[in-house]
Amino acid sequence: MVLAATAGRSVTVRGMETYYHEQGSGDVVVLVHGGGAGADSMGNWRGVMPVLADRYRVIAVDMLGFGRTAKPADPFVFSQAARTDHLAGFLDALGLSNVALVGNSMGGASALGVAVERPGLVRKLVLMGSAGLVSKIDPALEPVLGYDFTREGMIRLVRALTTDNFQIDDAMIDYRYALSVDPETRRAYSATMQWIRDQGGLYYEDDYIRRITAPTLIVNGKLDKVVPLANAYKFLELIGPSWGYIMPDCGHWAMIEHPVDFARTTAAFIEAAQ
Repeated sequence: MVLAATAGRSVTVRGMETYYHEQGSGDVVVLVHGGGAGADSMGNWRGVMPVLADRYRVIAVDMLGFGRTAKPADPFVFSQAARTDHLAGFLDALGLSNVALVGNSMGGASALGVAVERPGLVRKLVLMGSAGLVSKIDPALEPVLGYDFTREGMIRLVRALTTDNFQIDDAMIDYRYALSVDPETRRAYSATMQWIRDQGGLYYEDDYIRRITAPTLIVNGKLDKVVPLANAYKFLELIGPSWGYIMPDCGHWAMIEHPVDFARTTAAFIEAAQ
């Protein structure tokens, strides 16, 4: 599939222009991408949106500091609390509540935060390869943590986040690389990563996670180096109303490596009477 900067929409959230894509109609599913270099809503969810849009109104948002969404200058702090507040504000700005909220990695941490802080906004929660727990860093992730803003570096980054069987194409690399080297995006990304380093990771206390009341699906790639399988089981322990789905031959990007499987599993969970 050709990656292109297709037309989306924007809305003002907390005074910040926020960009998103929308497809389909019906009950609302909101997709929140991860925080890797060059990430945005279209690049991360392009394979999932058409499948879910057959039965839902699907909205994929560019997170604060990513894609075409605003990248505030100093003294703004790109903290997890800021991303959570921005995501909740985005739902408010569109007049949404009681949605199915789906988050990957950093987007999972943001979705989790909204489910705790604003439970009325979230009917179902899907955490896929989600941040939020303390993890030992795999040495194989050096291309991610030490991304050097070169095209070759982007290839190494994508390879580290996927399995050996995943076919990387030039369109994906070119799209993500172009986003990553945009000066404002690069500044925001560096500030975001610095905040995470200063905090010692992107995690919540266990008691905070236990506050989730929405039915929650935990999805994890069996070969995920970023969020190891043990983290999926930990989420299942901490979140009372939770179910798990472990995907074989899958790394950190279930929505990119196995988009149809992920979309159908997500739809089945949303439809289930919990």
